[in-house]
Amino acid sequence: MAKVVLTRRAAKDLEELDSQTKRRILEKLQMNAANPLQQSVKLTASKLGTYRYRVGDYRIIFDLEGDILTVLRVGHRREIYL
Repeated sequence: MAKVVLTRRAAKDLEELDSQTKRRILEKLQMNAANPLQQSVKLTASKLGTYRYRVGDYRIIFDLEGDILTVLRVGHRREIYL
């Protein structure tokens, strides 16, 4: 089981979201902590991070090093890749 760590930027991104979206994102992270790469997609341009999860119109950008899943950014799909 991977330990989920949020960067300051990811925590700030989460604070700005509405409560329902925030709950869905946190549930996704908790659900995938056991097998982090199962539902992830590897990013081709890794300037933001290495992997992403999709939660509706929102994306969770993260890196995985050993058993630590580091959430780098959380945001709407039209804004996260800019």
